[in-house]
Amino acid sequence: MSDTPPRVPLRDIFRVFFTVGASSFGGGVTGWMHRITVGQKGWLTNEKFLAGLALGQVLPGANVSNMAVYIGQVLRGPLGAIVALGAVLTGPFFLVIAVATLYDEAIKIPFFHSAMDGIAAAAVGMVLRMGTMGALHGCRKAAPAVIAFGVFVAIGILQWPLAPVALVAAPLSVALAWPRGRRQGGLDA
Repeated sequence: MSDTPPRVPLRDIFRVFFTVGASSFGGGVTGWMHRITVGQKGWLTNEKFLAGLALGQVLPGANVSNMAVYIGQVLRGPLGAIVALGAVLTGPFFLVIAVATLYDEAIKIPFFHSAMDGIAAAAVGMVLRMGTMGALHGCRKAAPAVIAFGVFVAIGILQWPLAPVALVAAPLSVALAWPRGRRQGGLDA
């Protein structure tokens, strides 16, 4: 696949992001975005998607909104970013209003809680799939694998606070990934 994304019609961007936003419950939206934009549509390479995911996670705001803006921007520029963000937020906006008005009645339905548990489990599965793919892609060399494992141990097992771990791991990761030697064109890195 070419590193240059295809010029996707705005209606297709709207349709995909509206569908993702309106039918993603309990998280997993970013996983579904990956599945559609990389796997099914081929709009982005895995590398481009993961770069956007990393950017979206360090910027303020919800990851799903950041990813919609990023993907829309990559596919169609500022207008694509606006369309993708509007689409991913439109469905949930109206759905939440509808559910909020019906919530008191919905929780009385016997299978409602089981259905919500099932939806949440599917969302966790999608996030795990995307995380596994990202880890396999990003940890092909020893240094990123060691850093990822170290962050997992520090946060997941030792329960250290995220901020100090990130303040140590992020610069270390950047330093280890920084290009060395000669670049094309003869410039020193």
